[in-house]
Amino acid sequence: MASNGAYRNGGSQRGSFKADRPPHAGSNLRTSSFKARPSIRRSTSGSFGSNANKDGDGVPGRVRVAVRLRPRNGEEQVADADFADCVELQPELKRLKLRKNNWDSDTYEFDEVLTESASQKRVYEVVAKPVVESVLEGYNGTVMAYGQTGTGKTFTLGRLGDEDTANRGIMVRAMEDILSDVSPETDAVSVSYLQLYMETLQDLLDPANDNIPFVEDPKTGDVSVPGATVVEIRNQSSFLELLRLGEAHRFAANTKLNTESSRSHAILMVHVKRSIVREDVLSGEEGEPLELGRPFRPVIRKSKLVVVDLAGSERIHKSGSEGHLLDEAKSINLSLSALGKCINALAENSAHVPIRDSKLTRLLRDSFGGSARTSLIVTIGPSPRHRGETSSTILFGQRAMKVENMLKIKEEFDYKSLSRKLEVQVDKLIAENERQQKAFEDEIEKIHLEAQNRISEAERNFADALEKESKKCQLDYMETVKKLEEKLVLNQPKIHNDDSICGKSSGQEGFVSAAEEVEVKKMLENEVNLRKVAEEEVNRLRHQLELYGQPNVGEESDIVKLTKVLEDEARQKKKLEEEVIILQSQLLQLTLEAEQMRKCLDRGGADNGFPAYDTPMSPFRHSQLKETKSSHKPQVATLFEQVGLQKILSLLDSEDANARIHAVKVLANLAAEESNQKRIVEAGGLISLLMLLRSYEDETVRRVAAGAIANLAMNEANQERIMAEGGISLLSLTANAAEDPQTLRMVAGAIANLCGNEKLQSKLRSEGGLKALLGMVRCGHPDVLSQVARGVANFAKCESRAASHEMNNGRSLLIEDGALPWIIQNANNEVAPIRRHIELALCHIAQHEINAKEMIRGGALWELIRISRDCSREDIRNLARRTLTSSPVFRSEMRRLRIEF
Repeated sequence: MASNGAYRNGGSQRGSFKADRPPHAGSNLRTSSFKARPSIRRSTSGSFGSNANKDGDGVPGRVRVAVRLRPRNGEEQVADADFADCVELQPELKRLKLRKNNWDSDTYEFDEVLTESASQKRVYEVVAKPVVESVLEGYNGTVMAYGQTGTGKTFTLGRLGDEDTANRGIMVRAMEDILSDVSPETDAVSVSYLQLYMETLQDLLDPANDNIPFVEDPKTGDVSVPGATVVEIRNQSSFLELLRLGEAHRFAANTKLNTESSRSHAILMVHVKRSIVREDVLSGEEGEPLELGRPFRPVIRKSKLVVVDLAGSERIHKSGSEGHLLDEAKSINLSLSALGKCINALAENSAHVPIRDSKLTRLLRDSFGGSARTSLIVTIGPSPRHRGETSSTILFGQRAMKVENMLKIKEEFDYKSLSRKLEVQVDKLIAENERQQKAFEDEIEKIHLEAQNRISEAERNFADALEKESKKCQLDYMETVKKLEEKLVLNQPKIHNDDSICGKSSGQEGFVSAAEEVEVKKMLENEVNLRKVAEEEVNRLRHQLELYGQPNVGEESDIVKLTKVLEDEARQKKKLEEEVIILQSQLLQLTLEAEQMRKCLDRGGADNGFPAYDTPMSPFRHSQLKETKSSHKPQVATLFEQVGLQKILSLLDSEDANARIHAVKVLANLAAEESNQKRIVEAGGLISLLMLLRSYEDETVRRVAAGAIANLAMNEANQERIMAEGGISLLSLTANAAEDPQTLRMVAGAIANLCGNEKLQSKLRSEGGLKALLGMVRCGHPDVLSQVARGVANFAKCESRAASHEMNNGRSLLIEDGALPWIIQNANNEVAPIRRHIELALCHIAQHEINAKEMIRGGALWELIRISRDCSREDIRNLARRTLTSSPVFRSEMRRLRIEF
């Protein structure tokens, strides 16, 4: 097939897909005389699988070379049947012997020697996998295949493995490892697929882009091809499609040595971009690392894996190339010759390396003598007719082993990622600061207004008190003066007595006047003292007025609490009114449903598969037709007595959905009466209800069935029966699957009733009942939360009772299941039933001394103190006080916090 315009895997103008024969077992190694192997330059980089050191600017890494022997093809088996192979492999010694004649041979040593039976997986693991691992660590890497045409280079590198996955080549396996190691969220993998044809770089993914220029970095010398198509890879299937597309556009031709000889060098470039966070350790004055201050900085590592499938070298007289094929062969040989010269110069440490003699050498500048980890696999054939080409290939590999590269990690600081992260954090902080500032301003304004109102009210109160006290003092003063005047008037007649009795009486009168004078002085002193007391009282009142002018935090909190209590009472009243309306509507609905149930039973004998009612049932039917709006309970009781429980239970399996729903509703109402519960259980009603939970997906049926089970669970004997029949597991499954708040309320009520039985504590937890109860808080509906809180309170009460009888010495199962944070969070819930049950649960949990430390860590101590002071129920307040005073742990913590109790 002519090569002009021929593409691999193309249509009428393209050649077929190239598939070199895979190596197979069956060839035995031929021994010959051993010859001293040539000296090989050794490197500190170790064996094929060693990893490069990351410390420092760069570490040396020798080019690793492996040799792979292709098995004989069909032509060679016929033509060379009488001749031995020209090579003998010693893989255990990593040696290869090239025969000169029957008695002499040359021995060569490689990093790996792969026999004709070596699998594709082994070839990948010893040749390419160390390079791929280095690429994932941030180094550049190159895997290249070199050899005579038809020796299996494309099979080794580019085999897709569509027919047999074991034949996948290095390209496919390398991408599998890369995709499995990178993170799709932070890392990126992209691919370019090129061919160098007749010294022209062409894009295999876009054939129209057939002359791509090189760009060389003047500082680093790195060569890039920015004009090539770059495709981001997300999965392995898209990468395989790209390889198929590229192989279809690659030039191939039919020669005497190979029916599908590659006429171009194929170059696959895999770009890996990884984001990492490096931890910088700060050092002290003596060089020791500091414990504090470990800043993290984001770093981007950019690495590149280059897989090169070189076109095969060929001799013109053997390949029979002529015309355009001859031009292609000359171009291939010239580029391979230029590559050989560069490798010779690097191996001999020559001062000049002819990198610019060919575009191939410029592209591979980083692979030989650069900063990439390079692995070369040379492929050879066993035929003695091609001994010269085999020898040339082996010598090429020997020279390549002497080339040293300086491996360097390609990484740079990720300023964009850090900037985005900091911007997000700054925006969050700004928004949070604005919210807090607004809340603070609103709170200050509220406190200011309340303080102004309190000051005004205090001023008015104390002004009134001051005025009253002043009036009282004035009245007392006037009353005292009046008494003194009256005494003065009474004493005036005594002054005008006779002179005859002047001597004696004058003495007596003087004595009386002196006594009265003393009495008046005492009264005046008392008046002065009263005046001083009044003035002190006025000063005290003024001082208190000034104190009341300041905002009182304690009174403010009391007012807030009273406001909340009033709001709770108002909401509770409104809720009770709504519940009364709902119950009235449900009463009317149940009356109608009972009538519909009766009608269904009248006509349901043949329709539902039940036998017709006998004669004694007819009075029930006639009487029901005549009844008008009577009370609900007499109707249900009459239905229970006349229709019979078995008839009602049989309707639970009816094919009529409405009949089934009405039957389960009637059964639920019957179960609400304690007198009916024993008969329902004995007749199999409990098992029927559990079967409804297990088998029916209808939300109404499950909700009403759960309500009936909740009614039956109020009886202790029924509780053990429910547990024995697997009711806990069914209720738990229903709770996990249901989303309707009313269904969850019924299920929570049933489990809450079971939580009040001390004998069922361990089974409730082991069968998932306790976990299901706590899981229903996800609903958030107040009615559901109220039932959950009731179940928690019942469970905690049973635990407390068991601990007091020394039947349970372990930590509370509620704490172990993680319920304590939710309990503390809802201890002051605005819904009164939830708050009451949670307060009771907290007190019961706290009675067990082993729970005290865990509760203190969770903040439950403050809630217990609040309950002991502010709870609306006196019995719960007293229980909280007893718990706090009887626990040494709580008393010690309150002393530490200086809380007076």
